[in-house]
Amino acid sequence: MAAIYPFQAYRYSPGAGRLDDLVTQPYDKITPAMRTRYLAASPYNLVRIILGESRPDDHSADNVYTRAAAYLEQWIRSGILARDPRPALFAYSQEFEDPDTGERLLRQGFIAAGALEDYSAGVVHRHEHTLSGPKQDRLELLRHTRAHFGQIFMLYPDPEGAVDRILDGAAPCEPPAQVQDEYGAIHRLRRIDDPAAVRRVQDLMADKKLLIADGHHRYETALAFHRENPSLPGADRAMMTFVNMHSPGLRILATHRVVGGLPDFDLASFLQHAAGLFRVRPVDSPEELQQAWAGASPDQSLLGVAAAGRLYCLEPARSHGRLDVTVLHEDLIQGVLGISPEAVREQRNLRYVRGMQAALLEVAAGAAQLAFLLRPVTVEQVARIAFSGGVMPQKSTDFYPKLLSGLTMYRVGEPA
Repeated sequence: MAAIYPFQAYRYSPGAGRLDDLVTQPYDKITPAMRTRYLAASPYNLVRIILGESRPDDHSADNVYTRAAAYLEQWIRSGILARDPRPALFAYSQEFEDPDTGERLLRQGFIAAGALEDYSAGVVHRHEHTLSGPKQDRLELLRHTRAHFGQIFMLYPDPEGAVDRILDGAAPCEPPAQVQDEYGAIHRLRRIDDPAAVRRVQDLMADKKLLIADGHHRYETALAFHRENPSLPGADRAMMTFVNMHSPGLRILATHRVVGGLPDFDLASFLQHAAGLFRVRPVDSPEELQQAWAGASPDQSLLGVAAAGRLYCLEPARSHGRLDVTVLHEDLIQGVLGISPEAVREQRNLRYVRGMQAALLEVAAGAAQLAFLLRPVTVEQVARIAFSGGVMPQKSTDFYPKLLSGLTMYRVGEPA
């Protein structure tokens, strides 16, 4: 049973300034340059809480986590953040351009407090493993602030679109909030507190399986916090955005891999070893590679490789129904190049790049020895693997655009 609840969100008040200057990308997508820009945008930008700056003299009583908690308390006391008077759901839409195709799309969902479930319960399903470092960092922030500032991105199956129709037909309580992010995506938020509409959405969601699209670390952090605080009101829930996996606006981008720092790397030797497992053929342009991808069947693996000014298409002799990204990691990265899974996790010889042209430029500029180019996985592939209990390699999916942090905030331990 997928249990979802309306909640009394904390939100930025008009006195905080323009919402565009206050909200951020998810914490793990914020580069140092982005953090600098966020800090300059407003003294109340959320980055001060979710990704504060460390100081050389930090100690147990004064550090990034204690300062985050102090900012939160100060902003609530001063009215920068105000708690909504009644519990509500929030219809959340994102209008954006696919950076790979230029197609204009609309993705719709809703924000609610979702019940936390162990994976073993068969309600919430993951599609990737997590790392201990990010979870420890987020757990410390949650321990100090007792608040969720960004949403876990959840997918649910609803081929008829019944939930979206309820949300579309519900009257908002106030004018929608709107933000345009640094990538040009337009985010709109509508608060809905009509009890009948809320109950109908709860009923429709009750039999749904949930799939974590983004936010595995934060989900497992919230579970760990709940285990530490089993009787703390609200700790058994986390703030989530729910999107219908059959939505036409749901888009996954490819995440390409660039490799560098390999001693004595030789392209001819690499291709010779790869030829034992793959049919290797040169292609003349990225467009020719994309045409090959477009003409391939769903169960046919095709990988692109760029190195030394050349481009190749690799098709495994036997893919055994594996995803392109699995073939890449098992057969090429680990098998041919000898890069261990541990080195991949630590990104010692491998980095991740969004956009084919960006990956090709890294090779052309000498910043990488070679690039592996991938098709994006489909939502159907992710769901099939996750619902069957499997997981995918790290960075297999890039759901685009990301959910903004700071549109709504959910604080545990407070009376309803």
